[in-house]
Amino acid sequence: MNKKICLTVGLLLILGLTLTTFGQAATAPPAKGESFPGITFPIPPDTNEKTYLGLTGSSGPFKINQIKAQAVLIEIFSMYCPYCQKDAPGINELFQAIEGDTELKGRIKIVGIGAGNSAYEVGVYKKKYNVSFPLIPDEQFALHKALGETRTPYFILVKIDSGGPGLVTYSELAGFKGVESFLEIIRQSVGIKKVP
Repeated sequence: MNKKICLTVGLLLILGLTLTTFGQAATAPPAKGESFPGITFPIPPDTNEKTYLGLTGSSGPFKINQIKAQAVLIEIFSMYCPYCQKDAPGINELFQAIEGDTELKGRIKIVGIGAGNSAYEVGVYKKKYNVSFPLIPDEQFALHKALGETRTPYFILVKIDSGGPGLVTYSELAGFKGVESFLEIIRQSVGIKKVP
């Protein structure tokens, strides 16, 4: 009898832990007009990437609203995703266009999240596709789950507000349609007019 009770209690505990774990996953990606989830990201170990994001400290987590920018574009990718690989040169070109535009540089930042990718895999992707912006490994899919377990590549633009979690102004699967059209989406979403 005691064995049955112990077994039943054990199974209930396992079921409870499983439901708790699944309860932490978002059921859908954050939609346009919603607040960005209060998830934390690991600070990149690379000094140049920390400087680019405006983060201080040698390690530990940070939230999206701690990035020194007016808006942050998040690309959820996987090194094994053929669409991500195809888009990589265009995303690099987008990064260069932002960094070369006096109206956007420093105001718009880009971060990649490698869904299911280890630090090694992210490093391979970064080197192979010559990615200049920070890529964050998400080997255990923790960030991916918190962002709705979306397919890749997925793009989320977050407008940073002081003290708040950030407002999602763009959220699309395979949303990259070329540099100029994406720059226009960023400008409109964030409210930065193109200088003639």
